[in-house]
Amino acid sequence: MTEDLPDTEEYRPRSQAMVMLTGLYLFLLLMTVMSYGQPVPLFGFLLEGTPARIFIVVDSLVCLHLFLGLLKRQRLTWYLLLIYNGYEVLNTLLNLWLVPHKELERLLERQIDPGGMLVSNLVTVGILLWISWLIWKQREQFHNSSPYLF
Repeated sequence: MTEDLPDTEEYRPRSQAMVMLTGLYLFLLLMTVMSYGQPVPLFGFLLEGTPARIFIVVDSLVCLHLFLGLLKRQRLTWYLLLIYNGYEVLNTLLNLWLVPHKELERLLERQIDPGGMLVSNLVTVGILLWISWLIWKQREQFHNSSPYLF
């Protein structure tokens, strides 16, 4: 015998896009945590050592909030996702333009193909813009108006 669930916000089914977004931001969280200790390009500057580690901790906490907010389908998270993706697009483009290839080669201790780096970064920007469009289209899925994760 099954009971019908009440038609409340808690029981609304998740769209496939929301499931994909939740998985994507979990993956982003894990990748951010795993980059701890690595140099980080930030708006055209390369952070190394303690500043890079602090940045990764803060970025990991932001990604954790985005992931949990996606699970809870918070309206605040919808806005934060769009802002975070905008930051990522701007950061990627500025780093592409301002970080010298020789500096990246020094940090990575290998040769970098400038053309390949340009293409991969522009593809990344395109994917971020597509994800942002997808988030924009899923705004009705973010129905939880509570600002608290717990």
